[in-house]
Amino acid sequence: MLKAKIKRLPHGQDLPLPQYQTIHSAGMDLYAAVKEDLIIAPGDWKLVPTGLTMALPEGYEAQVRPRSGLALKQGVSVLNSPGTVDADYRGEVGVILMNHSKKDLVVKRGDRIAQMIINKIEQIVFEEVAELPSTDRGAGGFGHTGV
Repeated sequence: MLKAKIKRLPHGQDLPLPQYQTIHSAGMDLYAAVKEDLIIAPGDWKLVPTGLTMALPEGYEAQVRPRSGLALKQGVSVLNSPGTVDADYRGEVGVILMNHSKKDLVVKRGDRIAQMIINKIEQIVFEEVAELPSTDRGAGGFGHTGV
């Protein structure tokens, strides 16, 4: 199993570390490390701290994604979904929560606010060319195959 280093910041000391909830889970929950309740008004967004910093192995990233339960039940999403935590980033992991509902969202300390998924990343080098190879699809996109 792959290992990564993680550090709790002072304001996250009492919160759980990210962990898989089931044997086949792809994501690990991230928790709100707010000192007091954080109110996000309808249509607004705020950066929510997790109290964690990490050192991912070279060639990996962490993606921060919405939790389906929050999306369905409260209209909450991650604004820059998926947010990327690069392997060389050493700052606090933050989650930009967006309130799509019609009522205030109250984020309390320890709330599960997002999920984090670890992915292997391959870097490429672009080679500029005058023409691209053709395909049957070509430039078709944005619903070109119908409804």
